[in-house]
Amino acid sequence: MTDLSVGNLPDKRLVAVSFSRAAASYDSVAELQRAVGHELIGRLPPDVSPGRWLDVGSGTGYFSRVLGQQFAGSEGVALDIAQGMLTYARPLGGAQHFIAGDAECLPLQDNSCDLIFSSLALQWCEHFDGVLKEARRVLRPGGVLAFASLCVGTLSELRDSWQAVDGQVHVNRFRSFAAYQQRCADSGFQVLSLQTQPHVLHYPQVRHLTHELKALGAHNLNPGRPEGLTGRARLQGLMAAYEHFRQPQGLPATYQVVYGILENPR
Repeated sequence: MTDLSVGNLPDKRLVAVSFSRAAASYDSVAELQRAVGHELIGRLPPDVSPGRWLDVGSGTGYFSRVLGQQFAGSEGVALDIAQGMLTYARPLGGAQHFIAGDAECLPLQDNSCDLIFSSLALQWCEHFDGVLKEARRVLRPGGVLAFASLCVGTLSELRDSWQAVDGQVHVNRFRSFAAYQQRCADSGFQVLSLQTQPHVLHYPQVRHLTHELKALGAHNLNPGRPEGLTGRARLQGLMAAYEHFRQPQGLPATYQVVYGILENPR
């Protein structure tokens, strides 16, 4: 297995740099990531017993360590586009191999894995059909791809609030659930399950949400995003607009999570 450098992925350089910088702060604010990943593990078919598993978008290695415990005795591969995340995760163990690479061009041999697990990483991939093609190539017959990703509707409250302020692109865009359905139907995988589930977090103030997104490395990475610092007037406008969404628990931030369990035909 050869390493792929981040430099080979110009369309994802911003993502890689952002998440590398966030490695040290990521786990302190990863409530959603923990909840979604554990939900995804709970959705795995009960008979899954991989000889080798691959954690795509492994980040700080939290779920690589969970998978290593759940499938003791199996061989684990942690793969991430952000070198900084791999550097952080490697001393903590969980997997036998830590590889810099891209889900759209996996640096693994054909028919080399029994399980591919990916939680909240594939939303950064522009070509989801390419992700599925690579997963089919790498998985053995009967192997399982389990993924959690994000779709349209994610952070809708933040998007709508910014829209009321200046109409610029401040929130990351995600593909529609219908696009996930179509790509999975066309992939050659057997779709065991594919559904969306909203996860709602609450914050005392908008700044707590924006701080968390920055600490996760998941702040605005879209083309067309505003450059430079955001002025005080626009921030005050954002806070005023977001107050319209306030609930008794606080300001809501909704994440529309796509859960997919696909099987490579035997």
